Amino acid sequence: MKFRMDDYVDRMLSEFPVKFKDNEVQETTAGNNLLEKGKGAPLEKERHEVFHSFVAKSLFLSKRACLDISPTVSILASRVQSPNLSDWHKLVRLMRYIHSTKGWHLTLSADDLRVIKWYVDASFAVHPDFKSHTGAVMTMGTGAVQAITQKQKLNCDSSTHAELIGVHDAMSTILWTRLFMEEQGYPIEKNILYQDNKSLILLETNGRSSAGKRSRELNIRYFFVTDQVKLGNISIEHMPTDEMWADYMIKPFQGKKFRKFRAVIQGDQD
Repeated sequence: MKFRMDDYVDRMLSEFPVKFKDNEVQETTAGNNLLEKGKGAPLEKERHEVFHSFVAKSLFLSKRACLDISPTVSILASRVQSPNLSDWHKLVRLMRYIHSTKGWHLTLSADDLRVIKWYVDASFAVHPDFKSHTGAVMTMGTGAVQAITQKQKLNCDSSTHAELIGVHDAMSTILWTRLFMEEQGYPIEKNILYQDNKSLILLETNGRSSAGKRSRELNIRYFFVTDQVKLGNISIEHMPTDEMWADYMIKPFQGKKFRKFRAVIQGDQD
């Protein structure tokens, strides 16, 4: 199944005050400075309203046909109350990318409607206030059915702690998706959670018995995932970092790596 929003994208581009030439190309959605607060004067009222409006339009698009713009939109959405000139430049870059890829669409296919695959990861202390960022992607074969990309609400003291919070952030959606599919008449045989941190997998599968000296202060509520493993609601498997789809949702990739993960998230473009 293919999802397109061509008319919506064309309207966005025609209404945006910055116009792009037909041959103007933007390879990626954001630069390496995406997570930085940036500098520059606050936007004047008129441009502030434009910024707010087009971030909202981009958010609508990112939830439906263009999941590849989700990480950038998530960060820009956190800036709408007081955007500065740097934020405006990030929005212009995003709109130029949308212009460059307006023929793209989301392609979904399922290898097995009874198998759900979730990729979950977190990027440690990447925000200006040193909070971490959660990313999650769900697929059933080709393309991403759902994507989560959000700043964590708690500060943590290690990458393992950040990734455990990330799993907890995504768990309600992971469990809801299983229940939703079963209500449609597809009993789920496997609800797989992929992660690239083997230490975290031990924590999640064994709970407190695998908690070392560094992680003993972890709040016990994050072992909720351990109960879900024991109940059979999810199974956890290791996935190498180079194949971790959720990485796309937590950091601004460039070049070959960006193209690789964009291709698996958006699916076949033929």
